[in-house]
Amino acid sequence: MVEKMSQTYHTIRELLVAAEQNFGAQDAFRYKVKDNGDGGKKEVKVEAKTYTQFKNDSECFSAALASLGEQGKHIAVIGPTSYSWVTAYFGIVDSGSVAVPLDANLPDEDLCELIDRADVTTLVYDEAKSGVAQMAAKNCTGLKNSICMGEPQGIENGLAMWNLIGAQSAGFDYAPKPEELATIMFTSGTTGKSKGVMLTHRNLAENATCLDMGLESGIVIMSVLPIHHAYCLSMDILKGISIGSVICINDSLLRVAKNIKLFEPNMILMVPLMIETLAKKLEEAAWIPAPLVKAKVFGKQFHTVCSGGAYLNPAYLELFKKYGITIWQGYGMTECSPVISTNYGEFMKDGSVGKLMPNCEAKVVDEEIWVKGSSVMQGYYKMPKETEETLSDGWLKTGDLGYVDEDGYIFLTGRKKNLIITPNGENVSPEEIENKLGENRLVQEVLVRESDGAIEAEIFPDYEYADKKKIKDMQGELQKIIDAYNKTAPLYKRVFRLKVRETEFEKNTTKKIKRF
Repeated sequence: MVEKMSQTYHTIRELLVAAEQNFGAQDAFRYKVKDNGDGGKKEVKVEAKTYTQFKNDSECFSAALASLGEQGKHIAVIGPTSYSWVTAYFGIVDSGSVAVPLDANLPDEDLCELIDRADVTTLVYDEAKSGVAQMAAKNCTGLKNSICMGEPQGIENGLAMWNLIGAQSAGFDYAPKPEELATIMFTSGTTGKSKGVMLTHRNLAENATCLDMGLESGIVIMSVLPIHHAYCLSMDILKGISIGSVICINDSLLRVAKNIKLFEPNMILMVPLMIETLAKKLEEAAWIPAPLVKAKVFGKQFHTVCSGGAYLNPAYLELFKKYGITIWQGYGMTECSPVISTNYGEFMKDGSVGKLMPNCEAKVVDEEIWVKGSSVMQGYYKMPKETEETLSDGWLKTGDLGYVDEDGYIFLTGRKKNLIITPNGENVSPEEIENKLGENRLVQEVLVRESDGAIEAEIFPDYEYADKKKIKDMQGELQKIIDAYNKTAPLYKRVFRLKVRETEFEKNTTKKIKRF
């Protein structure tokens, strides 16, 4: 069935109802389950849920929340991507309640703090996060209910999500308004305290559906990014459901290659770090004919990678093209639900992070990009001062420096708060230098900063690659890379100091280097 669906929806409920009408009996989700096969040996098999089953399950969860007196309340969801997670999320937001997705990788204490800060009254958690649930049940005074996606253990009056769902019948009828708050999403940020971004149904549903990217229904997507991120939730889940795709859930980053073979996806959403890792593998196999490598690594059916979340070296676009794979690079931030612009189909420009979304306009104020439109957040939850600093007359100050060309494509040059002001008043974007130095294979990670009035580069080299190439004098070899960059750079952008690291930089949960 090759039918293109393109319609803008204004609430997540509307999006789900339409998807079920259009694709009812088709698979919405596929995921692995361990099955006790013959002779008691655990076998992995793939289970699927159709659009109709998914709609029914999420409506039953809405009804379960209402029966607990929790409709309209703030409900946290924590755990890796799973069918239960998505069912809970839709059940929460479609009943007019507010979902608070939390990062499963944060320490338990931090999670409890976020549960308190977001005024959460019910926690829905994956069995693997029982520790957090137990701590929250003890310490979070506002928390009334704990619902486990598996078997609740060690919690007094703990509830089991699928028992609650089984006790209800489908057909929960509530129509949230586009302006209603749907989600509070905490930003990870590379500096400072995480902020709870308030996103409405309109914010999320329109961001996911206002652009027809020419994707066909039945397209197989494999979801590998953490689901508490706006990018994964909007593109993999909300957009995926709106176009009738088959969403396959990757159960571990260690098994991506295996799961690509199992699920045979056409498209995967990635962050640049994953693309870099794949690129290194492809470079090692450069002597094998491209079609063979593609068939072995991705499968013949694979054609598109969507990239977002950080800067992507443009050389990778060319590299993947050799294998018949297109990379669509986009740009966004949680505060904009999240997509601001994207390259796709015929709409591609070198060096650009894409064309502005149809529901978004942009302007440049003192080199900073400001955006406005139906995806811009309502503000930060209970942080009026930070909200006022970020929103101005409906315009969102992105904190990113760059420009918009006459065709509506965005080009980024760096982050405002990372700018280095040199002693003679010149503005230097550290990212610009980092991206240049990072093009070298020996440079695995790099951070550029100001140090005593001079520009310093701190580099974590790729030691494995250095071994292969028999590089002994690391400092000298990295200095050569810096000298080569300095030859073509204007004086005020030259790097005068080099620090070599033995270990990787500390990163936040989105794998971005923390800048202190």
